[in-house]
Amino acid sequence: YVRGLHRSVLAETPELEKSGSKRSSQVLDQYDDSVMAGPSAADKDTRVSAFLRGDNGSMHSPSQSLGSNFDHQNPRRSMVDSTQDTSPYTQDQSPSGTTVSRQDIRASAEKILYTYLLQGSEREIIIPVGILEEVTDSIENQGRDDPEVFDNAKDYVFQAMERDAFPGFLRAKALGNIVQPSMMLRLVVGLVALFAAIWTAFVLIFLDMSRSTRCWVILPFTVAIYFLVSHQYMLDPIQALLGYSEYTFANYFKVKENFVNRLLTRRAMMCLMWIAIIDAAVCCLFIFVPGKRL
Repeated sequence: YVRGLHRSVLAETPELEKSGSKRSSQVLDQYDDSVMAGPSAADKDTRVSAFLRGDNGSMHSPSQSLGSNFDHQNPRRSMVDSTQDTSPYTQDQSPSGTTVSRQDIRASAEKILYTYLLQGSEREIIIPVGILEEVTDSIENQGRDDPEVFDNAKDYVFQAMERDAFPGFLRAKALGNIVQPSMMLRLVVGLVALFAAIWTAFVLIFLDMSRSTRCWVILPFTVAIYFLVSHQYMLDPIQALLGYSEYTFANYFKVKENFVNRLLTRRAMMCLMWIAIIDAAVCCLFIFVPGKRL
């Protein structure tokens, strides 16, 4: 979510060799990109932020920023004003030959705040109120636009994804191969097929049909148990044995990761084993039970 800020700071600026003033992108070219310290890149951001804060007094003030005239009397800029900014980097573009000015960096920081962080924004990211207030105060009141402003928010989002979103993604894609709408469809079809199988079995029993005739209940019971077990395991065993996974509803792609493919194959074999055991037990119960015509 800080892509816009990174682009505005790290964009190539060939015209700067002709200009006498030293801009932030020139200083960034001297830094080693291989030095990374966690999700917020603390070492690099600290040096960049120190430069931008040092440059803040001579090149930038909150009253001179592009659309950043914030005070206690004026309301906060709306999302419409923010998205209609004429700065080239607020449109997620970096035209060749365009220098990165301090106004571009400021506009990029404001766009991040208004698009992702503020309550009710277009693509709001839920973060603690303390972090949100700190970022808002730094940008609107202190006039800061350096990358260090977003460090706490970046660390929180990274940890939330690592702790919550990523395990859920692995569970869905490495241990299963069907998506949520497909799971619900299988549950509905399985319950309907189970009702039809039980109804048919009792009808054949109370009509005192022969056991050979009652063997037809194998079909609805197999369909019902297959879909219900697939829903329970979030896995289609036949689809897994063929090496396919469902990425969106009714869209299937070949599994390319060998480890995931082997894991899904083992789970598919276990799933088929449970389907066979449950199906055999239920079918034997309704086929071999003595019949009595009512």
